[in-house]
Amino acid sequence: MQKYLILLAGCPCTGKTYLVKQLQQQFKDSFVLTPDEAKVLYAESIGFNSKAEKEALEHKVWQFYYGVLQLYMDAGKRIIISEYPFSDKQKKQLSEFADHYYYQVITIRLVADFDILWQRRYQRDRSPERHLSHIMQHYHYGDKLEDRNLADDLVTKEQFFQICQTRKYDQFALGQVIEVDVTQYAKVNYSGLLDKLKQIINQ
Repeated sequence: MQKYLILLAGCPCTGKTYLVKQLQQQFKDSFVLTPDEAKVLYAESIGFNSKAEKEALEHKVWQFYYGVLQLYMDAGKRIIISEYPFSDKQKKQLSEFADHYYYQVITIRLVADFDILWQRRYQRDRSPERHLSHIMQHYHYGDKLEDRNLADDLVTKEQFFQICQTRKYDQFALGQVIEVDVTQYAKVNYSGLLDKLKQIINQ
């Protein structure tokens, strides 16, 4: 039985979370694992008081993420789905796990016009649905902030551009790559993408 690791890659605000839900509906036996879920888990359970503590907590997040991913692979889960703005920082470990546990990797790389991404990022960071720990340099369970514009870890447009360019999110590639332009969500052929994946996985 062929096993698959599906990575949804690309800059923030390319709709990776939405696509994960579509994939879960298509592949009922899939298992989903994302670093951002682990970030929220650690923020809620441990919290942080400074930017330095937040960065130190992120190190624990990746230990947790790789640990769970390895458990899933060791258990032989047929389809594992993960989404994140992956970069070369994660590529080596993901590749080693895939090789060791005989997983075929499929990267769905989502790309879009930068100005559109920035508009989405600006709105997302200020949305009450965005977990507060993502936009603060200090956070503990139960913290609230009514005016999200006052958050102290928001990124500027220039910082966002620099991060995306330096980490080359839109160039990440591991295994078979399927690139999808999501500049206009309404024009994305999600059903065609799901059909293509189904053909690859069920061949």
